[in-house]
Amino acid sequence: MSSHLSYLEAIVVGALQGVTELFPVSSLGHSVLLPALIGGRWAADLNVSAPESPYLAFIVGLHVATAAALLVFFWRDWVRIAAGFATSVRYRRIETPAERLAWLIVLATIPVGLSGLALEHLFRTTLGKPVPAAAFLIVNGALLYAGERMRRREPVPESASSTSSAPSERPGSMGNTVDDRLAELSLPQGVLIGCAQILALLPGISRSGATMVAGLWRGLSHEEAARFSFLLATPIILAAGMLKIPDLFGPLGAGIHGQVLVGSLASFVSAYFAVRFLTRYFQTRTLTPFAIYCVLAGAASLAWLTLR
Repeated sequence: MSSHLSYLEAIVVGALQGVTELFPVSSLGHSVLLPALIGGRWAADLNVSAPESPYLAFIVGLHVATAAALLVFFWRDWVRIAAGFATSVRYRRIETPAERLAWLIVLATIPVGLSGLALEHLFRTTLGKPVPAAAFLIVNGALLYAGERMRRREPVPESASSTSSAPSERPGSMGNTVDDRLAELSLPQGVLIGCAQILALLPGISRSGATMVAGLWRGLSHEEAARFSFLLATPIILAAGMLKIPDLFGPLGAGIHGQVLVGSLASFVSAYFAVRFLTRYFQTRTLTPFAIYCVLAGAASLAWLTLR
C-alpha cells in the first residue's frame, strides 16, 4: 500500500470524503464504490474491507480534516456549546439553551460511539464491499424519500414553521431561533435522533441523511435537522479520525504521509464548502434530490458490478 496510494488517488478520495460525509449520500459507500467502478489499479489500491486496511486508515484519518472544517465553520456555535457545558457542570443545572444543547449532543453521541467500537470492524469487513454498498445506497435513497413523505404528512408545529421561515443570523453561526428550537428537544428525543447515526455503520447509509430523517420525524425543520446533524456529527467524525491517527504513524501509514497530508487538505476544503452550501440549501429545500441521486447511483452501480 505504501507504494500504491498515488497523490491523484489521495486528492480525489480526500475531496470525495469531505463532500459525501456531509451530503446525505454516504461517504463510506462512495469510498467503496468509486475504486470498484474505476477498476484497475484503483480497485487494487483502495480496498476498505481488508482486515488491516491502510486505505481505511487513510480515509478515516481524513475524518480529522472534515471535523476540522466543521469546527471552523461552526466555531461560534461550539464556543457557546462549550460554555454551556462548563456552566452546567459548574452550577449543576441544565437551564439555558446552550446548556441543554450541550447535554443533548453529549448524550446523543454515546450510543453511536459505543456501537461503532463494537460493530465497525464486523460491518466493514463483511459488508464493506461494492455490491452491498450499492444496495445500501439504494436503501439510503429510499430512507431519505420516506423521511420527506413522512414529514409532509405530519403537521408542522407552529414553532418549527416560524423558525424555518427565519434564516439564521449568519452562515456558520447558530441564530438564536435555531439554537432555541434545537434546545427545546427533550433528552430522549435528542438521543433518539443521535441513535440514527448508528445506521451509518452500514456502507451506503448516510450519517447526515439518517440523522436528518430522524430530526424531521421529531418535528424539526430541514434547516434545524441539518444543523443538528452537523453538530452531532462533529465529535463522532473527529473521534473516529483520532482513533485511526496512530495507524498512520505505524506500518499501515508507511510511505503515504505526503498523500495523507494532501488528501486531508482536499477533504478540509471540500467539507468547508459543502457545509457552507448545505446550510443555505436546507433553509428552503428538501432531501428529495439526494434521495433520487442515491437510488439512481446505487441501481446503476449495482447493475454495472453484477452484469459486467
